Amino acid sequence: MADATAPQPYVHLARHPSDYKHYGLQVDGAVATLTLTVELHGGLRPDYELKLNSYDLGVDLELADAIRRIRFEHPQVRVVVLTSGLARVFCAGANIRMLATSSHGFKVNFCKFTNETRCELEEMSVHSSKRAIAAVNGACAGGGYELALACDEIYLIDDGSSAVSLPEVPLLGVLPGTGGLTRLVDKRKVRRDLADLFCTKAEGFRLDAAKRMGLVDGGWARSKWEDGIGQRVQAAVQAAGGEGTERGITLQEIVFERSASEGSETYQGRWVSMRLNHAARTVDLTLRGPDAAPSTDAAALHAEGDASWALAAFRELDTALLEIRFNHPVDGLLLLRTEGDLERVRAHDDALGSLVAAGDWLAREILLHQGKVLRRLDNMARSMFALVEPGSCFGGVLYELVLAADRAYMLDDPDLDNAIALHAVNFGAFPGWNGATRLQTRFLGTPAHLETLQGHTGVAIAPAKAEKLGLVTRAPDELDWEDEVRIEIEERVSLSPDALTGMEQNLRFAGDETCHTKVFGRLTAWQNWIFQRPNAVGPRGALVMYGQPEKPILDWART
Repeated sequence: MADATAPQPYVHLARHPSDYKHYGLQVDGAVATLTLTVELHGGLRPDYELKLNSYDLGVDLELADAIRRIRFEHPQVRVVVLTSGLARVFCAGANIRMLATSSHGFKVNFCKFTNETRCELEEMSVHSSKRAIAAVNGACAGGGYELALACDEIYLIDDGSSAVSLPEVPLLGVLPGTGGLTRLVDKRKVRRDLADLFCTKAEGFRLDAAKRMGLVDGGWARSKWEDGIGQRVQAAVQAAGGEGTERGITLQEIVFERSASEGSETYQGRWVSMRLNHAARTVDLTLRGPDAAPSTDAAALHAEGDASWALAAFRELDTALLEIRFNHPVDGLLLLRTEGDLERVRAHDDALGSLVAAGDWLAREILLHQGKVLRRLDNMARSMFALVEPGSCFGGVLYELVLAADRAYMLDDPDLDNAIALHAVNFGAFPGWNGATRLQTRFLGTPAHLETLQGHTGVAIAPAKAEKLGLVTRAPDELDWEDEVRIEIEERVSLSPDALTGMEQNLRFAGDETCHTKVFGRLTAWQNWIFQRPNAVGPRGALVMYGQPEKPILDWART
């Protein structure tokens, strides 16, 4: 098989607009324009060229960084325009050569990250008053159209050749990996038979047909393109109330000090530390709670900027999760710990919630960012155990780490103080991919229990009580703690990682299905399977043979 023919280099995650290779970010008052002009030889590996504005992970890391900066550094923006700097090409989607020669795990993680980035683009529209408009000024295929689908509006140039398409099924033998199928019918509400026709017509549809089918919202001839897009953007700005008066903050680079010894690596940040135990295939991930009282008024919070614990700690956690995902695929069990004072965590949750209620934009964005990172945690293809020990601070927003974990163990020692704490944020501030809070998902079969839990908000909950309330999995005493936790860890890492990933994804997305659970639970699972099938990645599979004169050889048996 052609899978994993090229070694995957270490992925450096940090991006800054001054160093972008592929995206241009221009902010003019209420309008931010993201222009995609992919550097041909700017891929993460040298064995492929990024032709026709096709992208790899490096391109999408820039997009994710740009979206984050628009939200925090340019809050006055009301409309984000995504367009292309290449003539007659908007975006050809994910680079085919990159996909064909990447490891299976990298392909799946790449698709997952690009989906998370597009979800943040959509969240920005829903919660941050920033409407996204795709100005499709050339051919738009595969992941390029999926990027457009993540926008609120799609406009296609009418130049006699430009079209939108999802050609993965007929050309590559795989599925649109960044949510194209789901967004097509769930978000844009395209009729199922028309969606079927669209997804099997490799050349796609030009403006007139695309508009009739609901694939785009409109378009203009090349001679009227600039005026048409300009007028639509200004109309959207006015509908949003015009340019905002908010002043942004600056996001500094997240830096970890890395050290390595035989069989292990350590990453030390200001608030997050990781120890990767490669031989044991475990990661000790510790998040430290705040060391000072929170800013309780907007001016003080804005003065803190990206140094605010509520933002800085979760930015570090986000970087740590991506570091694990892309650069350490074998370390399969995350051991989640916290260190700090429960009361300080509660105070920071209180302060942030009060400022959000008062309408402060920065507090809102920080809360939304915390929610995004927690959903990234939900999406980790890793087992997760939360270990609640004396000195921990699993309360409020940090208790969400316990809820995200597959199991939680809490030491019950009468000689040591050890507690968790619920907060109002646990009952609504951080919905998961299924649209429900993690508490709602946890007690799906006993929803009335949530009222009981609300009666325990704001108080320290001891181990025995926490286990009785269902807030932790087990609360072993001091005699059993060390052996029980050790045995559970050893058992977990002995199991098939493939089976565990499938099991965890099924169990984590309980409840009603949403567009997002389809993308991450159903679509990712199927794409994961299809990416390993010979029809896609065999020696003569469609993905491997793309662009070659010979046709792929397919096994016609339906499974």
